[in-house]
Amino acid sequence: MSTFLVYTPPAAGHVFPLVPGLRALAARGHRVHLRTSPELAAQLTAAGIIGGRLEASAVDPRISAHVAASHGPGGRHVDELSDLLARSAWEAQDLHAAAATVRPDALLVDANTYGAATAAQSTGLPWATLVPSVLPYPGAGIPPYGMGLRPRTGPWGALRDAVLWKVVEKAFGKALLPGLNDVRRAEGLPALRSPLEYLTGADRVLVLTGEPLEYPRTDLPAHVRIVGGQPWDPPADEPAWLAEPGEPWVLVTCSTHYQGDEALAATAIEALRDEPVRVVVTLAGAYDSATLPQAPRVRVERFVPHAAVLARAAAVVCPSGMGIVTKAVGAGVPVVAVPFGRDQPEVARRVAQAGTGVVLPARRLDAARLRRAVRSAIALRDRARAVAATIPPGEAAAARFADAADELLGLRAGRSAPDTCPA
Repeated sequence: MSTFLVYTPPAAGHVFPLVPGLRALAARGHRVHLRTSPELAAQLTAAGIIGGRLEASAVDPRISAHVAASHGPGGRHVDELSDLLARSAWEAQDLHAAAATVRPDALLVDANTYGAATAAQSTGLPWATLVPSVLPYPGAGIPPYGMGLRPRTGPWGALRDAVLWKVVEKAFGKALLPGLNDVRRAEGLPALRSPLEYLTGADRVLVLTGEPLEYPRTDLPAHVRIVGGQPWDPPADEPAWLAEPGEPWVLVTCSTHYQGDEALAATAIEALRDEPVRVVVTLAGAYDSATLPQAPRVRVERFVPHAAVLARAAAVVCPSGMGIVTKAVGAGVPVVAVPFGRDQPEVARRVAQAGTGVVLPARRLDAARLRRAVRSAIALRDRARAVAATIPPGEAAAARFADAADELLGLRAGRSAPDTCPA
């Protein structure tokens, strides 16, 4: 039996997509230890996920406290990248502490934990970066990441991509490298010259998505594994009101990792109040603070099991977070993607390219435009169902995840891991 230490940010959107793959690893006889927030560890324990070969422990309390202060109603709402870098030194220390306790054979580290990913390289252990979204890496025919651009073919498309990838690389490097290289120096590692080197330093990169949301790649680096999406939510009872007869539902969701997107919920209520649909709005972290207009046939909830709603939904309106988009596309439900930030413009573009939804930029959000976008999305229902039929089941993605993680164990034979980890 081998042991995997899995290190994640304290965010459900980064932890829940790992559950099927981690369970597949445990089913193969491996010990799997997940390092996450105490709240998420408790939630997974209550759901029956943690137990036996699948364990969990809490990240350094300073990390959870920093996230709570930065991301919540009334929080600081600092720049996302600056926020991630601000806790990177704690993550590096925490990764070493966890490795000293767990004594893993291999590490699986979320790409958004810059400090833990840096510390992973100094342990001497084989390790993989986990990317729970589309791959932010150039390739033939791949538009520059983060700009939400359509793919373009031909020489002009290749020229556009070559030029703009350099622009993106420079801008992201300016924001990322000073802080990241500080952590690398503390770990005794050489400085990075390009942000793209962040993904080339791992033994493996596991990308938790696939077509149609991941563009086809003809020149994928040899260490990258695109394993596919693995949607998962904690089990929950289906609300009785959801099954009551009536018009189809439209699911309106705000980000589970708070980003101040309540305006989407408020606009959706105004946009859909006279449409022949029922609306369920899920607010997650904004539930206790958001003030929304009242309207008939609208329910406002903190959370509703997505699978139950998607089975009855005509459309989903969301900020195009990877989790809900993966679930909606897999269920054949068309999406209205209203990206606010993070990876959302890129994910929204993939929805449009797949023909499973439409994009409405947040800067153009108003009730009239959103109403038209929902009508356009509903008209794509047959296309959305056809695309969903081409997506392999989640069990296949979980098996590919476990296969890629198992590859790390073969790499350990040629390595000599240190007896102790640096403090």
